[in-house]
Amino acid sequence: MTAASENWTIATAADAARARALLGRLLADAGVSALDRVRFLAALGARLRGGLAAGGTELSVTAGAGGELRIAVGGPEPWQHTLDCPSPVAHPPSGLDDAPLAEALLDADADADALLARLTETEELLGLHREELHQTNQGVLALHAELEAAALAQRELLDAERAARAEAENARRLLTFLANASAVLNASLEHEDILRRLPELLVPEYARHVDIWLVDDERTPPGERAAATVTAARTGRPQHAGPHPGELPGVDDLPASALYPDRSLLCLPLGARTVQGVLTLAAPGDRFDPDTTVMLLELARRAGIALDNARQYEQHRDVAEALQRAQLTDLPTTRGLDLAARYLPATHGLNIGGDWYDAFPQPDGSVLAVIGDVTGHGLRAAVIMGQLRTALRAYAVEGNGPARILTLLHRMLRHQQPELYATCAIARFTPGEPDVVWAAAGHPPAVARGPRGEVRVLDAKPGIMLGVPVPFTYEEHTLELPAGSTLALYTDGLVERRAAGIDAGIDRLVQAMGALGGADLVDLDAAADALLKPMLHDSEHDDDICLLLCRTTPE
Repeated sequence: MTAASENWTIATAADAARARALLGRLLADAGVSALDRVRFLAALGARLRGGLAAGGTELSVTAGAGGELRIAVGGPEPWQHTLDCPSPVAHPPSGLDDAPLAEALLDADADADALLARLTETEELLGLHREELHQTNQGVLALHAELEAAALAQRELLDAERAARAEAENARRLLTFLANASAVLNASLEHEDILRRLPELLVPEYARHVDIWLVDDERTPPGERAAATVTAARTGRPQHAGPHPGELPGVDDLPASALYPDRSLLCLPLGARTVQGVLTLAAPGDRFDPDTTVMLLELARRAGIALDNARQYEQHRDVAEALQRAQLTDLPTTRGLDLAARYLPATHGLNIGGDWYDAFPQPDGSVLAVIGDVTGHGLRAAVIMGQLRTALRAYAVEGNGPARILTLLHRMLRHQQPELYATCAIARFTPGEPDVVWAAAGHPPAVARGPRGEVRVLDAKPGIMLGVPVPFTYEEHTLELPAGSTLALYTDGLVERRAAGIDAGIDRLVQAMGALGGADLVDLDAAADALLKPMLHDSEHDDDICLLLCRTTPE
């Protein structure tokens, strides 16, 4: 199909209406949608009105092949528009008379109706889309609300977790301090040492000031806390002291509301069943923290137990020491022999034990010098030491020598005290004879110093310890000990140290014996003091020490 073109003269409004109607039909027949037709016809109408205002215009309509339609409007402002129609465009009419004016108006209304129908559908779809958008917005708002609530809950959980961690860390810190402080208090059995360490542990972190009042203390507590202190000691329950003193609940039912901020002093009973005294603490700040208060209550209870243990230990030690000292003999005065002894009880730990020395004449005029040590410590060891001393004197009265006495003692201890052992060394000095006869049962070797300063260790192999569950017969040894010689008998506390073996201690004793001179060679007591000074400077004092010096003199 070749292009067909027609030119129309638009001189009046009727001509414009007819042209508009004819083009509307062509477009409708070519399958152009109502919306596109209305848009095109509205634009064409505006151009035609402009042409009429200028006195008239020419309208050219060309239908091309393939559904192309070109419209051109002349005049002072020419306008041209091309439409691609879905279907081939029919040949445009040759004149405007074919389009009556009434039909042109009806066609315009039909296009308007079609456009309105399309707009109605569009409005309905738009309404649906608006409703969907509204529902979507509501969902988004609800989701935002849920997210905000979840974020708030997460923040609350995070804050709770931080608080729980802080509380757990504080509890761990308090428990660690309580364990360490308990270890420090229980490490000592000295009453005064425990009382000294308590303030050192608590000030300044847990208390600004610490005061300790003991039940048997003659000192009266200060006026503002006297009533609270006495009440705490009498009832065994903690008390507040301050502007408004009052009773605190027990450890198990201690609420935070019970800790009043105006009560700056806390009186805690020392001990559980037996109250040893009252520990009064001044708060480091405005008040005592509830968790810290509970920890302080438990620490005061443990401190009271430590004080009670220390009291019992001191009583036990005093009884054992008194019994042991009562067993120590007064040294006899014998011609041809000077004697000097030293006994030093342990000053650290419950180590009062069975160390003893003795010296007494036998019926034949000889003198027995004895040194011994019962294994174990405490009151039982001191009692067994007394039994051995008594039995030894009884066997000596019968005229037995050192070896025979040890054999009899071994037999007695093995049968009467099968779980207790002892060491012992016995030296017999006979007036007029230069020799000394000695025997030992598992005891450290004696050390002898000659008149010219030569020192030797009596290192002959000793017999087994007394009480070991095997039969044994002890042997005697003879040592020449001319006048002016000194024999040192001692217990292991003098030479034994934890950091070194006993052999090193014996070597030091040998050196100290060799260094004696001057007044030490004249006064045997001065010699004993001179020996103890270098031997004890590094001692832990955790064991008893006995030293018995025997010096032969011209008759």
